[in-house]
Amino acid sequence: MRKLTVRVERGCGQRVLEMMHERQARNVTMFSAEDRHEKSEVVMGALPNAQVDSLLSALEGLPSLQITWAPQGVFALHAPSDKPSGQVQDVQFLSASEIYLGGLQSIGSWRGFLSYAAVAGVVVWMGLYTNTIYLLTAAMLIAPFAGPAMNAALATACGDVSLLGRSLLRYFASLSVCILVSLILSLIFPINMPTVQMVAASSVSGLAILLPLAAGAAGALTLAQSDRSSLVSGAATGLLVAASLAPPAGLVGIAIALGRGTVAAVGCFVILLQVVAINVSGATIFRIVGVGPQGARFKRGSNRWFMMGLAASVLCAGGALVVQHRLMPDFRRSSRAQSAAGVAMDVVAQRQDARFVDAQGRFAPLGEAEKAALLVTVWVQSTEPTGRSRLSNDLSAAIARRLAQKGEPQAFVDVVVVAAEGDSGR
Repeated sequence: MRKLTVRVERGCGQRVLEMMHERQARNVTMFSAEDRHEKSEVVMGALPNAQVDSLLSALEGLPSLQITWAPQGVFALHAPSDKPSGQVQDVQFLSASEIYLGGLQSIGSWRGFLSYAAVAGVVVWMGLYTNTIYLLTAAMLIAPFAGPAMNAALATACGDVSLLGRSLLRYFASLSVCILVSLILSLIFPINMPTVQMVAASSVSGLAILLPLAAGAAGALTLAQSDRSSLVSGAATGLLVAASLAPPAGLVGIAIALGRGTVAAVGCFVILLQVVAINVSGATIFRIVGVGPQGARFKRGSNRWFMMGLAASVLCAGGALVVQHRLMPDFRRSSRAQSAAGVAMDVVAQRQDARFVDAQGRFAPLGEAEKAALLVTVWVQSTEPTGRSRLSNDLSAAIARRLAQKGEPQAFVDVVVVAAEGDSGR
């Protein structure tokens, strides 16, 4: 529930009192007040979240209207006092006006915002450079990407072009600062050999769109939920949003410093995919919880701009998926490597003289598209006392042929054969 204090011209307080009671307000109080010779009446009460917008709309037109709106949740306990638990269990989504105003209020100063982006760039570069996972996690917590991401989704849901423009500006400004810091550090401290985390960040899965879709939905739900209605903190959802943006931003700076254009293109593709997918899911959730162009006290935007913004985001996301799955196979290396391991398992399963143990596929570190080599390592156990070298060569050739048929002509396969009991080792 939210506490509202409504001040109106004397004689109008009774109407406000009735409006509050009609909307299930609790602990309502009315009293007379005076300010600089101006006499008025003040009505205070705790209102359910779902009724706030309705009350604000009904109050329009009352003379000398002033509203004080506390954005914190309150416990409105009333008689009987022996069952307090039932009085506080009715937890609802925040009102659309509060969600929108909260988004506007979260736009802070540029200096602090860009400072956090620069610090996040340093930390994410250190995490990639030193192959330290906890530094990458710290960078995700510091990175200020969640704020503009959610404001962009909120602006799309409302059809507010002005807010959308400001949000996208802050969005790409923070990403640019993070990339620039990573680039400068890579030039000062040259990188000779890519680390495991760099390779992981450059390997994109065919299902990469699912993470930003989940991040956008989680962020919107966090902003729409009432205080104490969930154990999931805002920091956790902010981390989820930054998890899809911070590592690719750091990777782009490193790739530019190394002169790896394809890897930089992969990072930029991931960033674009995250931005549009977060916007689609976030704006959709905001509309579901009631955020739209029409505000209780002011107009936030237009349905036409909402439809255009959402359609543009969906088209961009769809176009990115087409590019990823049809035009640029280098944009889904992670899925291709996993598929190669599955191919190896199928080939071994067709043999009578070998038992499959394990298989791993990966691409050469930060390789260019025309030189990208798929490296597949397979472990098998020989089931017959035959020459291990011959079995390894036969399986390597068979797996390489199968991968070439599936569009992987530059696959290097290494089969490690574990001898069976009685194997002579020939």
